[in-house]
Amino acid sequence: CLRWRHQPPPLLWAARQSIGTQAGGLRAEKPGDNSKDVSVQRALNEETLVSAAQKVKEAGRDFTYFIVVLVGIGVTGGLFYVIFKELFSSSSPNKIYGDALEKCRHHPEIIGVFGDSIKGYGEATRRGRRQHVSHIEYVKDGLKHMRLKFYIEGTESGKQGTVHVEVKENLETGRFAVRYIFVNVETYPRRTIVVEDNR
Repeated sequence: CLRWRHQPPPLLWAARQSIGTQAGGLRAEKPGDNSKDVSVQRALNEETLVSAAQKVKEAGRDFTYFIVVLVGIGVTGGLFYVIFKELFSSSSPNKIYGDALEKCRHHPEIIGVFGDSIKGYGEATRRGRRQHVSHIEYVKDGLKHMRLKFYIEGTESGKQGTVHVEVKENLETGRFAVRYIFVNVETYPRRTIVVEDNR
């Protein structure tokens, strides 16, 4: 009887077992806490590597955009230069064509043959547009020369003329000066009208 009294009752024994198991679980989790720290450390290292790779990728993309923008600015600048040179430079064929056409429009003999509202046009393209002004450039005696050819017509029906222009570089001003402008009347009676002759 005395032995039985010293043994703990079954309920108390079960409670001790569960407390011991919980304590053992807590003790067993302590090494797991270190593994959690290691896994957090690994995750941080992986995030650092990923963020560095993303930064490199973004830097490469930004550099590519920068190169594309630079190329775009260069192409745009080149286009503006060509347009400015063609439209506003005194040595461009279009500028010489415009000046010669204005002189033809104000010449009384040309107005008498072709009528008012004289318009000029260049060679016809494949699509039928009359935009291309035929011209050649050459150097003679160290000076640049240019010859142009275009066509005119006015209000007189059936009247058409071919305008021949030659300009020569002036060393003092650096611009082209007119050597001659004359118009061949292509319809009957054929003749040549001299608009300007500085030869």
